[in-house]
Amino acid sequence: MKWIKKIYKVIYWLVLLVLVLIAGITAVSVLNIPGNYKLYTVLSGSMKPVIKTGSIVLVKPEIKYKINEIVTFRDSNSKVPTTHRIVEIREYKDQVSYTTKGDANKTADLKPLSRLMILGKVLFSVPLVGYAVEFMKTKTGLLVMVVIAAFIIFSEVTNVKKESSRLLAERKKRKLNVEEKIEEKIDEEIIKAEDEIEKVIKKGKKKNV
Repeated sequence: MKWIKKIYKVIYWLVLLVLVLIAGITAVSVLNIPGNYKLYTVLSGSMKPVIKTGSIVLVKPEIKYKINEIVTFRDSNSKVPTTHRIVEIREYKDQVSYTTKGDANKTADLKPLSRLMILGKVLFSVPLVGYAVEFMKTKTGLLVMVVIAAFIIFSEVTNVKKESSRLLAERKKRKLNVEEKIEEKIDEEIIKAEDEIEKVIKKGKKKNV
């Protein structure tokens, strides 16, 4: 039974850690990160094998971008950001355009990008986490998170109550032990006093005789 409890505790804390991380990443992906960093989810396999479907990418805006850098951008026709590699840069007077291509795609993207369309350069990616983050953004995902959080809170409250009850029982036991020792000491003193009284009475009887 002990090893089952240990396995349960390990699984419990691992699940809790994963949930906290996913919740944190989800919150960060919605809010602004200090330093102008952004988190985005890659929902296609156009950048395989470098960036797999379901990955999250951390990006940061730059003043200039270079060929072979991977960037995340959003054009006017799509609400979902795209992550591709820069394969060509064209400059005309003060205007700069970037041609991008997915590593897994055979052809480059048709529409060149302006610098303002690029959300940032990809610093690194984490596979699979994007699936969880996107799920957490849905109503079902939010409901699941609330249910799991409620279960964890209930479990922790129950554990706290059990621990409090255990400590209270130990304190009572210690208190009883102290009281028992005091009573035992009092009984010993009473017995000694009775013995002394009995000796005095015996001596008095002998004198009278």
